[in-house]
Amino acid sequence: MSVFPRISLKPEVTEHLRSVFLNKEVLAAVGLQEAECRFQKLLTCLSHPPSYTCVRASTHLAPLEDIRLSLEEELKKQQKCSSSGEKLSIQIAQHPQIKDVLLLPVDGPRPVEQLSSEVVVGAQCGSAVLRGAHVFAPGIIASPKYMKAGDLVSVFSDLEGRCTRGATSFQGNKVFVGNGVAEMDRSAIFNAETPARGVGVRMVDPLFQSPSFDGVLPSMAFLQNLPSVVVGHVLGPQPGERILDMCAAPGGKTCHIAALMGDKGEVVALDRIRNKIDRICQNAQTLRLQSIKAYCFDSTQAVSVEPTEEYKAGPPFPPESFDRVLLDAPCSGLGQRPNMASTWSLKEICSYPPLQRKLFQAAVRLLKKGGVLVYSTCTVTLAENEEQVAWALKTFPCLTLQPQEPHIGAEGMPGAGLSPEQLSILQRFSPELSWDSINTTAPLSCRADRDTIGFFIAKFQKT
Repeated sequence: MSVFPRISLKPEVTEHLRSVFLNKEVLAAVGLQEAECRFQKLLTCLSHPPSYTCVRASTHLAPLEDIRLSLEEELKKQQKCSSSGEKLSIQIAQHPQIKDVLLLPVDGPRPVEQLSSEVVVGAQCGSAVLRGAHVFAPGIIASPKYMKAGDLVSVFSDLEGRCTRGATSFQGNKVFVGNGVAEMDRSAIFNAETPARGVGVRMVDPLFQSPSFDGVLPSMAFLQNLPSVVVGHVLGPQPGERILDMCAAPGGKTCHIAALMGDKGEVVALDRIRNKIDRICQNAQTLRLQSIKAYCFDSTQAVSVEPTEEYKAGPPFPPESFDRVLLDAPCSGLGQRPNMASTWSLKEICSYPPLQRKLFQAAVRLLKKGGVLVYSTCTVTLAENEEQVAWALKTFPCLTLQPQEPHIGAEGMPGAGLSPEQLSILQRFSPELSWDSINTTAPLSCRADRDTIGFFIAKFQKT
């Protein structure tokens, strides 16, 4: 059910996306009416959260069923009543195909009455609330002048980033995301000398109801979008291998790779930003993984120019140093949900393919013969997905496209000149194909496989 407006994009970006989803190959395959319908559904579903929460369980530490029971118990302890006095229902299902995934349904949109006292948060914070988070103090932009801890407030998300920090009200473009209880006085939130930390508003009656995972079984339950979990399984890491994650922050996929290897082998994680490397190390420590080595380094420069036969622990590395490489590439992020607004220009959207190709070139050089390369993005454009696959196959004769397991998404989108056989073994998670028409009586796993973020996966082998 649609309760928010379509994602707000610059007109030039909207027209660009429309040309992608109505390209000649798509029109030949499904016709103008169906192609237009899919595009309009995409714009609408991007502003809404998926209908479930996905949790990756640390099955390298405990059996899945044990983790499921522990998670159920912990969430019951934290269970709160909504303003209507109705208790939350805790339902946790195991994914039938992906053996380290637990699924929790999201209840929403719910009939929540808006209050006169309003708190305004940034768009990123508002999106987090829609996925079950409380409001943390740094995300609060405006609040009532005399707000005190314990006050009931309605929370609104500022769609266009126009609200002035510290304002007492805001009449701009905003959307309601639910009601909560203030945990801090206004004076503490906007204290210039000591920036506030911690929960600023505890959500008690959100528009979309799902459990908060703040502090819940941190070593056993890791919140991660389902397609991001699928990536690790498609890569297929094996114990004892040496694996490279080229653009690793914040480390969710890195840690998953290490867990799938039973923490036996070596996972090298690279990222250009130092504090992001710290985050990877923190996640690895929390999940009790010892096989991860993280370095602050530009992956486009990760191939050593000095020939050497010696094993090298840190970057740059000699060619053919890794059994498997994951290139979860920097991208325009147009598949992320919920995302009610993007202020990016078309120039910014189109700036990623050249960087992705530089990273791809390094990845191929670093991969051993017979090794596996997985390329993924969380965007929906052709230029960053299927067109990159077509370019890679033409540029690197040593690469062959491989089937994926598990394959629970849709096939690739026509428009890049790939054959039907090639499209069939790509994996594009396309929420617009089923959004707003999903059978709510179907098993949770069936709904979860379809109602995802927008995501793309391609798997190659080097011969």
